[in-house]
Amino acid sequence: MMLTPKVPNAELERSIELASKALLDCQQPDGHWVFELEVDATIPAEYVLLKHYLGERDELGIESKIAGYLRRTQRAGGGWPLVYNGVFDLSASVKAYFALKMIGDRPDAEHMKRACQAILDHGGAARTNAFTRVLLALYGILGWNNVPAMPIEIMLLPTWFPFHLSKISYWARTTIVPLLVLQALKPKARNPRGVRIDELFLDPPETARRGSKAPHQTWRWFLLFEAIDAVLRAAEPLFPKASRQRAIKKAVAFVRERLNGQHGLGAIFPPMANSVMMFDVLGYPKDHPDVKMARASIDKLLVIKQKEAYCQPCLSPVWDTALTCQTLLEVGSERAVTEAVRGLRWLEPLQVLDVVGDWGERRPRVRPGGWAFQYVNPYYVDLDDTAVVVMAMDRAAKLAETGRPQFHDAIARGREWIVGMQCRNGGWAAFDADNTCYYLNNIPFADHGALLDPPTPDLAARCLSMLAQLGERPESSAVMGRAIEFLRREQRPEGCWFGRWGMNYIYGTWSALCALTAAGIDPMSSMVRRAVGWLTSIQNPDGGWGEDATSYRLDYRGHETAPSTASQTAWALLGLMAAGEVHCPAAERGISYLWRTQSEDGLWAEERHTATGFPRVLYLRYHGYPKFFPLWALARYRNLKNANESRLFGM
Repeated sequence: MMLTPKVPNAELERSIELASKALLDCQQPDGHWVFELEVDATIPAEYVLLKHYLGERDELGIESKIAGYLRRTQRAGGGWPLVYNGVFDLSASVKAYFALKMIGDRPDAEHMKRACQAILDHGGAARTNAFTRVLLALYGILGWNNVPAMPIEIMLLPTWFPFHLSKISYWARTTIVPLLVLQALKPKARNPRGVRIDELFLDPPETARRGSKAPHQTWRWFLLFEAIDAVLRAAEPLFPKASRQRAIKKAVAFVRERLNGQHGLGAIFPPMANSVMMFDVLGYPKDHPDVKMARASIDKLLVIKQKEAYCQPCLSPVWDTALTCQTLLEVGSERAVTEAVRGLRWLEPLQVLDVVGDWGERRPRVRPGGWAFQYVNPYYVDLDDTAVVVMAMDRAAKLAETGRPQFHDAIARGREWIVGMQCRNGGWAAFDADNTCYYLNNIPFADHGALLDPPTPDLAARCLSMLAQLGERPESSAVMGRAIEFLRREQRPEGCWFGRWGMNYIYGTWSALCALTAAGIDPMSSMVRRAVGWLTSIQNPDGGWGEDATSYRLDYRGHETAPSTASQTAWALLGLMAAGEVHCPAAERGISYLWRTQSEDGLWAEERHTATGFPRVLYLRYHGYPKFFPLWALARYRNLKNANESRLFGM
């Protein structure tokens, strides 16, 4: 690999200044930051299909703009991928095609013919995943016998039962509950244009069979649950009407209690859309307050531009603000610190102190004290956001001289909640504790493999980082000791760690290295050296780092080269610098890559998805990531070169 000249100090300072100004220019008037959050064609298509399910008119012309987005993101081969420049995905392609046809694109148009052929070449719409088959059943294209049995009476099961709502993840829980009502009542979309997609099936839709075993599922469990599914189908008509009505009533109560105002059920698109359809099938009038709020929450997710529009999966203001504040505190200029503190002041009242969310089912004695990912989502605060907010507040307090805010109470309650949420194996998950009933990923409805929220290395690392930054040490903290052992067990043989919420091993390894070194693990220890060796071994010839969605495949056997991105390069650099490698050639080349690829506006272009909603199912493109992570790495590099105290902090 060729040596790269070091970036001159003056050029480095100019780069940091340009990026800082651009980032500060993105700040909202009240002090927070929120950037676009993009997925793939699936959710924009589902938004269109929801409107036609309800029979809504497109009075604002949004559908034509979504059509422009869907046409642009179609691959040359005819279908739609889950990530930028990715491989064909059947369910995403069926939904995108259906939405375009619903909007008015003719099946004989060239792009529609290519899409249809690609779908047929991959087995046709009959082979889509369970959630897509539910949508097709709602439109009467598939029969409900093609959908896994999910009786509404699930709502009445005791907590000790092998399947209970508390045993699945928050996103699955909030998605499934209103869906249970839909499956019980089996409504049909209004579909005023009468659009069907029979041409996407190899055989007539009415002859389609239910889905087969998913790759992550084991035959023994799958066959058991298939047998249970068959029994449920036979028994469901015999269930007492009284218990069915009681179950529906309980599901509606669950939704209404967590409706979350104009932020929606769970504050994520699928539950929000399902809640709207649930109210519709139950006959709630359109002017009912719950209906109006639920429907309005979905339109708040739209990103509408001059020629295109798309629907976001959710909004990310707390995450964006917390990470931006961390970045600006690293930059350290007077204006950067002032605006970071203003952002933290915006975050402070969003801490949830009075609502015990669903997490309380497993941790009833723990006091609430976390932050949600979105503007409002009190039942589903998360540990990642909470740890990052606490670290940013603590860092601002440590930078204080006179008159600076201390955030003492917020920090203490955030720490208390995170400690109380540690899992039995020493790790942490995102929203729940010990959400590890892995057998449930074998039920027919879980063909996506994302039914659970188990502890993962990136979350464990973030919480460990927070505890270390707050001054705890493993020799006196059993919580930290268990977390370090969890990370030790989870390290892969080649030296990296899995990244559940960022793509993928680069993200996990950055997180783990920050946590371990902050916790006092010797940078020369075998665990750290192996991670450093892995990071340096996967650096691209251009000096950057990259990793794509293929790293989540079930038969992962090692890193595969992917184009460099600014955000992943920043993670690798921050990981190396946490391990004391600020002077190593790999770090110098990485800094040079960021400097060379910075745009004239001070930012970095990044079209690739570098974050994860659900491995192998849904990926995220945070538009803020290339705005703050590269700046963070550049500022950290400068500070360490100048012997500042950046390494005192957990991230």
